[in-house]
Amino acid sequence: MKAFVISEYKGPLHLAEVTEPSVGEHDVLVRVQAAGLNQLDEKIRLGEFKQILPYKMPLTLGHDVAGTVIRVGEKVSEFKAGDEVYSRPGKKHIGTFAERIAIPDSELAPKPTSISMDEAGSLPLVALTAWQALVERGAVKPGQKVLIHAGAGGVGGVAIQLAKHLGASVATTASAANAEFVRGLGADTVIDYRSEDFEQMLSGYDLVLDSLGGENLEKSLRVLRPGGKAIGISGPPDPAFARGAGLNPVLRLAIAALSSKIRKQAKKLGVTYEFLFMHASGEQLRQITELVDAGTLRPIVGEVFSFDETPHALQMLAAGSIRGKAVIHTS
Repeated sequence: MKAFVISEYKGPLHLAEVTEPSVGEHDVLVRVQAAGLNQLDEKIRLGEFKQILPYKMPLTLGHDVAGTVIRVGEKVSEFKAGDEVYSRPGKKHIGTFAERIAIPDSELAPKPTSISMDEAGSLPLVALTAWQALVERGAVKPGQKVLIHAGAGGVGGVAIQLAKHLGASVATTASAANAEFVRGLGADTVIDYRSEDFEQMLSGYDLVLDSLGGENLEKSLRVLRPGGKAIGISGPPDPAFARGAGLNPVLRLAIAALSSKIRKQAKKLGVTYEFLFMHASGEQLRQITELVDAGTLRPIVGEVFSFDETPHALQMLAAGSIRGKAVIHTS
């Protein structure tokens, strides 16, 4: 079958013939009809995560999928051929830039019926990231104040909607051109990151979802109330992540060193910092499906590309020229 692969880190994404996926007893073989693109794809291509996510080459990229079930493993009971499904496959099962993919049934959920296949393909990674930051980690409650950076991006757009559903007051950073767009998603306060300093304008926040890292993360700590929490999805990774990932002692020490500065700053301010590398979950996707079909969450598709345009689409995403999610339409 055809797939877009990399043969080495920092090498180009290119079309190749690859082996058909094998279907284990708990696997579901899916015909890929839409595949969302994510910054994670580009970061893996560049080798930024090769120490903590070691992959064998050649590697088929792609972390989002929506499609139709072709067949299921002998122990799969919740899915059957013909079902429309979507997923963010786990780190051992990525490879959605392909014609077909085998996914464990625990990482799969029925596609929302109220949206298109392309819209469904845009959702899993960003929706799960928002869910795990705001619900699983943040436990956001009505009346709390939440700051979501990069509100016009893939994660940010879904996170704004979810935070509003949870009853929070939401601030976000965006360009002036995207101000009305993020207000339409539910943002109460919009800060133009090009001309305004969010640190000077905000205080007493319960939670910050940071997708930028660096100085932006450091400033985010200072807008939190005592006891507040900053969740970073760009890093740096923290010791809890290293333990959960089962990394060796040397890597654990290295990761602890990488995040020591930000953790010390957080402690001094009486707040906490956590790194989030989202995990696959069919169960959480089922809850997201309910929110989508209820009209609470809507996907934000910025641009749709053909399968042959996958390398170009990834380049455009990396350049930051797409608002919302970019999606590959494969059939």
